[in-house]
Amino acid sequence: MTSHAARSRVAPPAKANRLARSMNQLEIVPSFARSWVRSRVLGRAVPFTGTAGLEFAVMTHERVEVAIANHRRVQNHIHGVHAAAMALLAETATGMVVGMNVRDDCVPLAKQLKVDFKKRAQGALRAVAVLSPAQRSLMQQKDKGEVTVAVQVFDESGAEPIECEFIWAWIPSAPRKPK
Repeated sequence: MTSHAARSRVAPPAKANRLARSMNQLEIVPSFARSWVRSRVLGRAVPFTGTAGLEFAVMTHERVEVAIANHRRVQNHIHGVHAAAMALLAETATGMVVGMNVRDDCVPLAKQLKVDFKKRAQGALRAVAVLSPAQRSLMQQKDKGEVTVAVQVFDESGAEPIECEFIWAWIPSAPRKPK
């Protein structure tokens, strides 16, 4: 096992939730195709991510990486990735890392978004969202709460064209009504 592979393997929470269990089932897919399959599965579950063409490159309990190509349907008037698509990328990465950790009896909700546009983005973008062990533990122990999720967005040059801060909350899900 390479050192990178060893570092990327993360112990799951005490009880993996539905999203984590679904992503774990994709481990049988050969590694060269796993990101593509993961992106198709999640694109069907969350249609807007599929429409934008987001690629779910890495999904663990502590780290999610999502990428977006600079293709025509997400471009702005200067042929870069549109500001709304940049925010979608960061929101999706943070939401998925929260989604990998929130208990099945709770629902995650985006509470606050702050985006500062620092410079023009060059080419494709990649967002990396991370939760600390303490944040992950809190999500497993509490029925409701909120966390500020760290996220960095990089362009092809390695620069960070935007700075983001996302606050995610979770609350108990409403009991389902019998049909």
